[in-house]
Amino acid sequence: MIETRAPGKLFIVGEYAVVEPGEPAVLVAVDRYLRVRLTELPAQSAANPESMSDHVHAATRAIDELRRERGLPERFFSIETESELDEADGRKYGLGSSAAVTVATIEALDKLYGLGLSALERFKLALLATIEISPKASGGDLAASTFGGWVRYTSPDRDALRLHREAHGITSTLESELWQGYHVRRLPAPADLRLLVGWTGSPASTEALVSRAAAGADAADSEFLAASRACADALCGALLGTTLKGSTETALTAIRQARTLLLKFGEDRGTVIETEMLTALCDSAEQHGAVAKSSGAGGGDCGIALAPRGSDIEGILREWQKLGITPLNLEVAAGSPGAEGDADER
Repeated sequence: MIETRAPGKLFIVGEYAVVEPGEPAVLVAVDRYLRVRLTELPAQSAANPESMSDHVHAATRAIDELRRERGLPERFFSIETESELDEADGRKYGLGSSAAVTVATIEALDKLYGLGLSALERFKLALLATIEISPKASGGDLAASTFGGWVRYTSPDRDALRLHREAHGITSTLESELWQGYHVRRLPAPADLRLLVGWTGSPASTEALVSRAAAGADAADSEFLAASRACADALCGALLGTTLKGSTETALTAIRQARTLLLKFGEDRGTVIETEMLTALCDSAEQHGAVAKSSGAGGGDCGIALAPRGSDIEGILREWQKLGITPLNLEVAAGSPGAEGDADER
């Protein structure tokens, strides 16, 4: 049996903008995991592909295409998954379970076939598999689940990659120059800020929200992208210690501005990004000395808060519980062995 796991993720800043090639987002991998158990089978008892989820099936197709192009014989297997990224009743927290299962499946199949893929190659395969199902997916969640820790991410042109794969195959696509918009950089965790996460209990569909927002796009897009980029750059500068102002102050300001930006983005497109529960989560955190915003596409799922030293963290958590918001006890998931260095490749 082969066992692999991939962590969940949270968006910190850069939502919606990151779907545009080259536009940055900051994410963090969190220490709740999705596990994959792969068992090799004899050919006559091969698992039925229809029993797999869409994302697992897409991952197996990507690896199978690579396997065929490398001239390796087919092997047969069954896949079981176990997730810490959902409630007991199956409701998703919004921690990127689809990305995590894709990443963990790619790694398990890499081990099965002995492909010897680097973390960067596994990420690329995971993205090629994902955009087969969700063409607008940025891949930021895949980067966090693959590389771990805090990361700055920019996406490649996924439409071009998808068309290139259709025309030239997966090996050529992995080696093509079409990845030039992609970049991942590791970031240090904020030393003086504690990350708090609250779950609203209301699942949201990222794909539906992104599609709806794209349908409402207008001439203000360039302004939104520039403002989002400024928030991401400011936060990265604060985490890297390159900002001229105090790093804590700069980071808090970036989060606050990102919240305001997303609120306006949703209003301009008739999309509810910050629900009433998310507003309550953010406002209560602000009242206790922290800054907060929705995480990811919004419309439910999780909100995040960054609490500086001196803020009333216990008060925030108590207030969230009174509001019906579930605090999630999450820590940063460290990078997987071999991921360091790959994360900075283009």
